[in-house]
Amino acid sequence: MLYVIGTVRMPPENLHDARPVMREMIEESLQEDGCEAYSYAEDVLEPGLIHVIEAWRDHDALDAHLASEHLEEWRANWDRLGIHDRDLRLIAANRAQHM
Repeated sequence: MLYVIGTVRMPPENLHDARPVMREMIEESLQEDGCEAYSYAEDVLEPGLIHVIEAWRDHDALDAHLASEHLEEWRANWDRLGIHDRDLRLIAANRAQHM
């Protein structure tokens, strides 16, 4: 299992316009083969900070996602939405543990 975990930032005033674009990205990603989880969450204390959590079955699934049309469309919106300060990390896990 591979996890992509991190944050992106955007001006808080752009959240209204970003929500439908983020919703589409999430819905399309969840339909991909090998996508186990995909979510964005607005930070409660810091407006404009978005937490990203993705879970992928393997590298092939993640590579297919990175080449997907909906990811390209998402990236095409970054300038318009003011998305910046991307801090995403790839974490490989052989076995998940519930806490």
